[in-house]
This record gives sequence, C-alpha cells and structure tokens, in this order.
Amino acid sequence: MATAAAANGAMEAKAHPPHRLWTLAEARAVFELGAFYAVRPLLASLPKGDGHTVLTLPGFLATNNSTVPMRGLLRSLGYDAHGWDSGRNLRIDSGLLQRLESQIAGLNDASGAKISLVGWSLGGTIARELAKLFPDRVRLVISLGSPISDNRDHTNASRLFEYFNRDVPEAQHGGRFNDLGKAPPVPTTSILTRTDGIVHWRGSLQRPGSTPSENIEVRASHCGLGVNPSVMIAIADRLAQPEGQWTPFQPQPEHRWMFPQRPLN
Repeated sequence: MATAAAANGAMEAKAHPPHRLWTLAEARAVFELGAFYAVRPLLASLPKGDGHTVLTLPGFLATNNSTVPMRGLLRSLGYDAHGWDSGRNLRIDSGLLQRLESQIAGLNDASGAKISLVGWSLGGTIARELAKLFPDRVRLVISLGSPISDNRDHTNASRLFEYFNRDVPEAQHGGRFNDLGKAPPVPTTSILTRTDGIVHWRGSLQRPGSTPSENIEVRASHCGLGVNPSVMIAIADRLAQPEGQWTPFQPQPEHRWMFPQRPLN
C-alpha cells in the first residue's frame, strides 16, 4: 500500500491548472450572486452563531468589497463579522503580516475570545498560515477554493502572483508559508469545487493530519464561492459549532443535493 507521503508526492507531480473551459465558465459567478440574493430570506434560517468574531480575508486582487454579502449574512446570523484592514490582496510581505497580526490581536482582545477566519482563495491560504502563527487567538479556519499546495502549478494565476510577489514571496524569507499543505493546529475546513476555473480542486485538498480537518465539495465557480448559497450553508454550519466540539460536516437532508458525496482522490 502506498504511503500518504507517496500519494501526496504523486498528486503534486501531476499538478496542473484547471481546464480553460472551466476558466471561461467563471462568468457564471454572476448567477451565483443572483442566487445568493434570491434565497437571502431563506438563509436567515441557518444556524445562529454565538456572537464570536469572524474575520474575512478576500482573494488575490480582491478587496473587502468582495466579502460584503458574506459578512452581511454572518452578522444577521449573530456573528461579529469584520473585513480585513489591508486593502487589495496583492503582496504577501512583512507589512501585511504585521497588519493582520495587529488586527487579529485587537479583535481577540476586544472580544476576549478566539476568532474564526474565513478566507477566499489566496485569503484562505493566508488565513491558514495566520492560524499556524497565532493558534491561541484563532478558533477555526475556513478556506474557499484556496491554493493550499506548495506547487503553484495547480493555479493559472501563478504568473500574476509571482509578478507581485516574485518566485519567493517575502513572507517565506522568515520560514513561514513553506508547508502550505500542512493544516494549522486548529479545526480547519477547505471548501472546494471540481469546476473551479482558477485553482484546480486538487490544489485545495487538505491532507490528513493530527488536528481536525476536512474537505467539503460544492457545486460552484471559483469566483462565486464567496456568495454561492451552498457555501454559505456550509460556512454557517461550521461556525455554529460550539468551541472545542468540532465534528465533520454532515449536510441536513434538505441540503444534501448541494454537496456531492463522492471520494476526493
């Protein structure tokens, strides 16, 4: 039987970006946004939160504007939802990490409790690494279509990313961001879609580790992950778990059709 390390190595060796057809199909995200607002009244019946703080991190090239619908929903469910204080997501450097450390510490101290991180695409990659750096301040991490592999061949945005960050981003100079596939020491959920047109779904797969972690497959585009109703259902379910009582995601019977039940390998 092949070892987990050998299996991961084989997967990395076969890394490639999504098919161009899926990339062209990203335009369907506008319909996912429409669906979000169409079912917004129904989403109000999702599990309510305990009031803890949630920090959302936007994807590569995006700003807080992209997470406005998500944060509005989370606030209506009882969470203290915030966008990050770092403008457009372009460069992963010491300045960004210092700003995020300060924001996380401020939110943590103000609430007196750990905060949850929800990151879209590159924002999810950053959220996972922040949880590794500050596990005492982070309750859980949810990433949406995030490239959590050290092999950038999984995404078709690698050249643009390297244009702003070079081959070796500044953050890696301090020994951070060097094992993206390793889950942080807090409960972690990776939400992914096989029809992702930006990051190949295999690049978002979490490998098993010593801390609670899971992969949830949805039917969505990459650019629609932050508003897709099925993603909102999964996020609300994960955030509503009592701290310290994490269990794997099990959709409610009426929602099962939204979540493909098939092996992710």
